[in-house]
Amino acid sequence: MIESPLEPGCLRIAVPRGNLFSGTVDLLENVGFDVGELRDNERKLTFEVGEGRTIISTRPADVPTYVEYGAADAGIVGKDVLLEQGRNVYELADLEYGACRIVYATPAGRDPEDELRHLGVTRVATKYPNIARRYFEELGMQVEVIELKGSIELAPQVDLAEGIVDLTATGETLRQNNLVERAEIDVSTARFIANRVSHKLKARMIDELARRLVEASRK
Repeated sequence: MIESPLEPGCLRIAVPRGNLFSGTVDLLENVGFDVGELRDNERKLTFEVGEGRTIISTRPADVPTYVEYGAADAGIVGKDVLLEQGRNVYELADLEYGACRIVYATPAGRDPEDELRHLGVTRVATKYPNIARRYFEELGMQVEVIELKGSIELAPQVDLAEGIVDLTATGETLRQNNLVERAEIDVSTARFIANRVSHKLKARMIDELARRLVEASRK
C-alpha cells in the first residue's frame, strides 16, 4: 500500500523491455501507476499510466539515451548499461532488483595467465567493449576487445577469442558452455535515473517518485 497518491504532474518515464521489464512493471504498480495496458501490450510503445504520467517502453540500451536528451524525464535501467554508455544523466537510486554480475570468463582447463604470457595480446569478446577495455587497462593487461551483439559464449569455442566479458545471473550459461569465471568486474542492478534539466524543473516530483520506488523495492 502507498501512503497517498503521487502528486499530479506531467512526467515521462522510460522503462526497459527484456529481463528487467517484469520487475519494473510490478514496481511501478506498487507505487500507484496504472500498468495494465503496459503489462498486456507488447507492441505499443507509449502508455498513459495516470496523473499526467507517460511510460515509454523501449530497448534497455536506449533508455539512457531517451533520458539524456530529454525525451524522457526519468527512467529505469540496469547499471551495466550505465557503465557501458557513460551517459550524462543523474543516477538517483539503486532499486536492487534484476541483480547480475559482469564477469571475465575463459574456457575451463586453460590457464589465462599462461595464455597471456604466450600470446602477448589476448582477444576478449563482449557486448560491453567499454567496460572490458577499462577493466583490462586498470590491470595493465593488453587485450584486443571484439564487440559482439549475441552468443558471446560461442567466441572461445570457435577460437574467435580467448575469453569473454559478459553478464551472468547464475553462471549456468557459462557452465553449459564450459566457461569458468576468472574475475568479477562489477555488479548490476536496476537503477532509477533522471534527465539533469528535468530534475531541476521537476525536482520534488522526481525525488518523491525515487523515494517511493526505493521503498517499494525494499518490501
